[in-house]
Amino acid sequence: MSDSLRVVVTGASGFVGARLLSTLCNSGKFNVTSILRSRSSSHEKMLDEFTVESIGPQTSYGRLFDGVDSVVHLAARVHVMNEYSEDPLRDFREVNVFGTVNLARQAASAGVRRFIFISSVKVSGERTEQGRPFVEAMRANPEDAYGQSKFEAEEALKEIAKETGMEVVIIRPPLVYGPGVKANFRSLISLCNTGFPLPFGSIHNRRSLIYVDNLVDFILYCISHPAAANETFLVSDREDVSIAALISRIRKLQGRRSFLLPVPTSLFTFAGRLTGKTEVVSRLVSDLSVDSTKASQLLDWTPPYSLDRGLQNTVAHYLHEET
Repeated sequence: MSDSLRVVVTGASGFVGARLLSTLCNSGKFNVTSILRSRSSSHEKMLDEFTVESIGPQTSYGRLFDGVDSVVHLAARVHVMNEYSEDPLRDFREVNVFGTVNLARQAASAGVRRFIFISSVKVSGERTEQGRPFVEAMRANPEDAYGQSKFEAEEALKEIAKETGMEVVIIRPPLVYGPGVKANFRSLISLCNTGFPLPFGSIHNRRSLIYVDNLVDFILYCISHPAAANETFLVSDREDVSIAALISRIRKLQGRRSFLLPVPTSLFTFAGRLTGKTEVVSRLVSDLSVDSTKASQLLDWTPPYSLDRGLQNTVAHYLHEET
C-alpha cells in the first residue's frame, strides 16, 4: 500500500461519489480518503474519512492534503427543478465557487499534483443545434444559476493552476444514470413501468447520457493519464438517444410494449407556455448532445459499457428494488 497513489474524494456519499469510492478502494491501487459531511458506516473498505460541516469558503482541511497526489471534487450544491432559494446564484456560488476555490487552494498549498473537478454540461449550455453537438472548444453558455456557478468555478480553477502549477482537469458530464439513480431518471423509469400510454412518440431529439460506471472509468483515466493535465472534457456513452427511443428501450427491459402516442412537439411547446413551464418543455424536446472525440483521441478512452448495457443494469436494479 506504500506505493499506492493517495487520492481525496469529495461528495463520496453521492450517487457518483459512492461508485467512484468503491471502485478506487477495490482496485488496490489507491489510498483513499473521503471528505464527508457526516461519518459513514456504509463503506466497509473505506481507508479513511474526513468529516466537515460543509465544503465552504471558510472550511479548514488542516493537514489532510499532505502527501496527497490527486483530489476528485464531486461535492456541490446541485441543480434542482424547483428552486426554493430567494437568491439561487448567491447560494450556488457559496458552495460551487467559493467552496471549490478554498478547497483547491489548500490542496495546491500542500503540493497536490492534480485536481479533478466534476463540472456539468450545463456550462456548455442547455441545448444543441441538430448536427452540432457540444465540443470543448465552444464558448461556454450557462443559462441558469447552477451552470453559471460551475462555469465560474472552472475559470477560478484555471487561474489557480496557472498560479500554483497544480494540474486541473475539468469534466462536464451530461445526465448521469445507473443502478440506484434518483430524481428525474428514476421518475422516468417509474413512469414507463406504469404501462400507461405516453405522449412522446413524436419526440425524436438527440440526448447524450453517461452511465455512472463509464463516468467513474473516465475519472480514473484522469487521475493517472499525463495528457489529461489542464484539459476540459465532455464525455458520454457515445450513443445519443431520443426520448421516444429511450422510453421504448426502458419498457422493453421491463417486459412492456412501447405504447407511445405521436403527440406533435408543437403541442408540448404550447402546453409549456400555458403552464409557465416553457424551459422544462424545451429541455424535454430539444437536442443536448456532446462529442467525446477529445477524450477518445487524447486519452485513448472508450466507454467500457454501452448505452444498452447501462440501461439494462439500471432497469434491473430498479425492478429488483420494486419487488
